[in-house]
Amino acid sequence: MSITRTSKRGSRFLLWEGEQMKEEKSGTAVGACGEPETTTLQSIACGGTGGDLTAVDAKDGKIVRIRPINYLDTYTEEELEPSMWKIKVRDEVFTPGYKSAPNYFALAYKNRVYSKNRVRYPLKRVDWEPGGDPAKINAANRGKSKFERITWDEALDIMESEVKRIVEKYGPYSVLTIGEDGHRESKNLHAGGGMHSTFMSKLGGYTREVRTPDSVEGWYWGAKHFWGSGCNKGLGMPAPPQTGYNPWHVLRDISENSELIAFAAGDWELTQNYASQMWSRLLKFWEKVGKEFVIIDPFCNYTAVCHDTMKWIPILPNTDAALDFAVMYVWITEGLYDKEYVDTHSVGFDKVKAYVLGEDEEGIAKTPAWAAERCGIPEWTIKAYARNRAKKVTASVHFSSGAIKGPYSHEPGRTHAYLLGMQGFGKPGVQQAFMNASLIGKETIARSTSAPFSSINQCRMFYPSEQKIPRTLIADALKNGHTEWWGSPAIVYVETAEQFQMNSYPTTPETYAAALGTVSPELARSQGKSLEELQAALDEKLQNMPKFDKIHMLWSEKPCNMNCWDGGFNYQDAIRTDEVEFFVTNHQWLENDSLFADLVLPVTTCVEDNDAMGGSMVVSVRHDSLTPPACERVGESKSDFEIACELGERFGVREQIDMGMTQDEWIKYGFEQSRLGEEITWEELNEKRFYIPKQDPDQDQVLPGMRGFYEDPENWPLDTPSGKLEFWSEALAENFPDDMERQPMAKWVVGGSKEDGWSHDETLWGERCHDYPLLLVANPARFRVHVQGDDIKWFREIETVKVKGKDGYDYEPIWINPADAAARSIEAGDIVKIYNERGTILTAAYLTERVIPGAVMIHKGSRVDPIAPHLDRGGAANLISPNNQVSKHCKGFAVSGYLVEAAKVEDAEMDQWKQDYPDAFARDYDPAIGINYSSWVVE
Repeated sequence: MSITRTSKRGSRFLLWEGEQMKEEKSGTAVGACGEPETTTLQSIACGGTGGDLTAVDAKDGKIVRIRPINYLDTYTEEELEPSMWKIKVRDEVFTPGYKSAPNYFALAYKNRVYSKNRVRYPLKRVDWEPGGDPAKINAANRGKSKFERITWDEALDIMESEVKRIVEKYGPYSVLTIGEDGHRESKNLHAGGGMHSTFMSKLGGYTREVRTPDSVEGWYWGAKHFWGSGCNKGLGMPAPPQTGYNPWHVLRDISENSELIAFAAGDWELTQNYASQMWSRLLKFWEKVGKEFVIIDPFCNYTAVCHDTMKWIPILPNTDAALDFAVMYVWITEGLYDKEYVDTHSVGFDKVKAYVLGEDEEGIAKTPAWAAERCGIPEWTIKAYARNRAKKVTASVHFSSGAIKGPYSHEPGRTHAYLLGMQGFGKPGVQQAFMNASLIGKETIARSTSAPFSSINQCRMFYPSEQKIPRTLIADALKNGHTEWWGSPAIVYVETAEQFQMNSYPTTPETYAAALGTVSPELARSQGKSLEELQAALDEKLQNMPKFDKIHMLWSEKPCNMNCWDGGFNYQDAIRTDEVEFFVTNHQWLENDSLFADLVLPVTTCVEDNDAMGGSMVVSVRHDSLTPPACERVGESKSDFEIACELGERFGVREQIDMGMTQDEWIKYGFEQSRLGEEITWEELNEKRFYIPKQDPDQDQVLPGMRGFYEDPENWPLDTPSGKLEFWSEALAENFPDDMERQPMAKWVVGGSKEDGWSHDETLWGERCHDYPLLLVANPARFRVHVQGDDIKWFREIETVKVKGKDGYDYEPIWINPADAAARSIEAGDIVKIYNERGTILTAAYLTERVIPGAVMIHKGSRVDPIAPHLDRGGAANLISPNNQVSKHCKGFAVSGYLVEAAKVEDAEMDQWKQDYPDAFARDYDPAIGINYSSWVVE
């Protein structure tokens, strides 16, 4: 919509009707030159789940400002009261309030919409030609050569001819669709990913890039074997099956009953702000009601410095398991754990106990003194932490950081979970909180803690595919033409046992049969068919197996694999091979993977589309809203949905994509398919423009988090093999008996050489540390959401966001302890190269005591700025992260806590690079936003 702020503010909204704007005045709002401003509601978030509502004021088709909204401008307090959740702790009350709390990225989004880095027109790489001839595709020049502007007709002609050629020559499975889900804008009808998969599915199939559990690796590969499939069957926190895998009321329980909040692998003032600032408000509320906090992190993180009552315990990266074992040692030897709970709610604890006490075949007691030598925390601090935590009702919270994303992350993932188990997991206040626990109240019409209230997506997300590749193995697949792995490993909707299934690329008859699955009475009932009908259909598919060829075309709607996921330089090498005959990206900004593309299609931002969007995770209140264009489109951009429809027209499948409906009809259809109609009519929603569903009056009967299992484990069994918490996993023992990296129970794993069978040597106790003695922490950034927002110039003015080198280039900071800097003759502001055998990235020094000695910190997500193969100026940390995933059987990523060295870049070395690679240093550079569209496009 465009909306008007009603008579209270004397302004006007615009209504979006018939896909044209029309004004409906309810007063006057006057701009600077006497021209009226228009206002639309938008749900802006740098993730797919929507954010707190904002008002976007525009004039003459351009955004003027973005601001929070006041719900009382549209509804009365009496109307809103049934929709407002409330937490009361003693005399203190916490509510969402009547003013939205949008994330600061949303308030600055005008910078993104009008960034000098926006892709305004279709672009083609100047030295690439269609047809697949290696001499004409010049694959080695991806990321080196520039682009030229072409028309949409030319771009669609290329798409049509290349898709037809590749499908006819190799089959549809030779097209890899990248980015069905992940780090993207919040869109619904117009999609933030997956429209390419929708389109290719109408042509016979595609190879699916499977999003790995990138934010929750340690929990996914480790803790799922302790507490079961958990929330959404994958999202890094427990939830009994009886809840529908939904962790209801966790934050309410923590607010009312927890005494100590332990931040393990989490900084709540980072990525969680992608959708709103509600959790920042919650932390202030917890401080107000007297909670204690401890933050265990190599970096004195933003949660620690933004709040006054945080206790920071510095720890060497990826040594959390050693600390946890020492805490267990104190609890066991001093009788400080809930022995009765462990006896009745778990299995296998005796083996963990023997390991911790040194009574097993290893014979090493995991004392605080033992742990202190490994994690860098003094022995007395470990004892104090263990005893204090044992005395307090403790909740563990996390969010996408630390050891959970490092090599062998399944070990700290399990040890963190073990501590909760030893404290009576599920008792009042003993919970674990993550993104999907962000919902404080439960609405009457809510289906889950994470799903939106209405959905009109035509994009394919999380659909199984007969041929797939994990996002972390694309480079391996492209380079070698073959790869194998265990598990899907999809971030959601997979049970723990799925990790024991072998998969391969290209698909074989065996893996094809496994992907199709088997028939069952339950499946027959759900589809309204007989077992015989299902079996006949399955047999026909097995007898007519499609042609599964190697990949020859990449199509990305989320072009940030090289700096959002692992082994970025390795990924760059892989897409520079002749096997990749065509690489196309749909994107709003010319950055990262798009710099390596052959064709770039310009995409609208969320505020330029006619859509309907709600907020469903990490927001103050969940809502549904009509979000028409707030402004005119930049350049000739189209949405991913529109691109798929136009291609569908050329291939005769458009109606299978848009279903013959207009955008307005789609939006109304989404409403009609939802439960919103139980509380508000379509006409009322069009008038109000947003709606906050009512709180469930019976929600107090819903048990929080793991409470049902705590109170009655027999009738609330987990979906582990035993139905209980499993300190020792018989399933791991049976399926991977020889896996020394992930054993049936968590252990202190150091790793070692590849020759000795190890995946990693990324610690201070191996051989590689002699050459690379620093451990790199690569957490998400405070003022980016992964790679999104690196060009927001308002943020780049903050001294910790970029550091200007003496050459005038704004470098990504390397946060380094003064002691480590002095040992390398590095001073504040120096240009510093961070390197290992995988490559070199350039940064600038930011000296601070906020990083533990022995570690350095780079916020991941800075845009790539390639100088030469394996040499980058942009400071994108994931370019030099390990290529070989979490461990042998766990093909998630390991992007933090790995070995590097830091050295000051001397003038002679920089001069030599400029001499060797003059084109890279001659690119246009804007001091306000850095590299941009004009750096790469020949006008």
